[in-house]
Amino acid sequence: MPEAVTHIDPVDLSDSRAYVPGVPHPYLAELRRHDPVHWTEEADGPGYWAVTKYDDCVTVNRDYERFSSQRKGTMPFELSDDEIAQQSLMMLNMDPPLHTRYRRLVNKGFTPRMVRDLEASIHRTADRIIDSVCEKGEADFVTEISAELPLQVIAELLGVPHDERHRMFDWSNRMVGSEDPEYHVTPEDALVAAMELYGYASELFAKKRIDPHGDLMSVLTQVEIEGQRLSDVELELFFLLLTVAGNETTRNLMSGAMHAFFQFPDQWRLLLESPSLLPTAAEEMLRFVTPVMNFRRTATCDLELRGTPIKEGAKVVFFHASANRDEDVFDRPDELDVRRDPNPHIAFGGGGPHFCLGANLARMEIQVMYRHLLERLPDIHQNGDVERLQSRFINGVKHLPVAFTPSAPLGQA
Repeated sequence: MPEAVTHIDPVDLSDSRAYVPGVPHPYLAELRRHDPVHWTEEADGPGYWAVTKYDDCVTVNRDYERFSSQRKGTMPFELSDDEIAQQSLMMLNMDPPLHTRYRRLVNKGFTPRMVRDLEASIHRTADRIIDSVCEKGEADFVTEISAELPLQVIAELLGVPHDERHRMFDWSNRMVGSEDPEYHVTPEDALVAAMELYGYASELFAKKRIDPHGDLMSVLTQVEIEGQRLSDVELELFFLLLTVAGNETTRNLMSGAMHAFFQFPDQWRLLLESPSLLPTAAEEMLRFVTPVMNFRRTATCDLELRGTPIKEGAKVVFFHASANRDEDVFDRPDELDVRRDPNPHIAFGGGGPHFCLGANLARMEIQVMYRHLLERLPDIHQNGDVERLQSRFINGVKHLPVAFTPSAPLGQA
């Protein structure tokens, strides 16, 4: 029997409100020590096994034969049967071998060369974003800085016209922020946002088929899998996946990392002195923040995990946010250390078939944005209270007031 958790008050991990003050790391640490495969009751679902140790999270993520993404999807909250059936057409919610075939197909349009070709554009975009705030000497880091770069990059990758890109921001916020009262989004509103996005994607794909270009969506309208092209529904779901995954995660990573630097100012000074540390710093930002806190799987058979029996059909939620603070893997896990190396974090999923498709693009965006921040806003500091997203899935920052010495814009086109 697991040892009882008695040192701190328990936290309801299924309640989105529990994450508003911050990820409940002290409680997750207690679970790692005393009950690493922990049964969690939930008001809006059947209850689930919360997996918190690094090795166990990697096992659940990689072992698709025992822990399925397809049976009930990968979101920690419950979906209707109709929603599950639709979501099963999204690569994120597939198991091999079907997932493998789709992944191979999508890789044709998401090549390292395509990512490299975006680098110069990402640098220009970062400078334009800083130009828009540098004369004021203050900004909301989230809405004016960190939200803009991944939004513009993913829109360019998908071939969305520039003047239509903020529609993606709105759809993404309404879908991901449905648990947060600031956005006044009901589950029905979130569904409407998804429907609006599907409709837009359908129109976009129709144009790409007639007049394809070099963007990812044009490529995906042309490639074939086992002699068949992707259906409209499959293309729309992939568009939704990239809109959310390519926008929300990188935005919240950069926002959360900036807040972390305010908590560990010596690490910001270290980067100012040694910007060559940016590659290891980016990995540490990913570990420390972990923008996607967890994913769900469903047990396909009766099994044991770390000696805990789990029945077939049981809901299993593995916490990247906990694994990335596991004391058995990371020294001083609650400290930000831009020199940390090696850094085997699992912010991108910990390997296996579901390793993040956009990992290299995200790494590039983080390093480029922070290189420009270090060069142009070196004395950036917090200038008000941080406001966090109410979500049990995304580790999000909604608002982060910052100030810095005003400077002249570069004025790039």
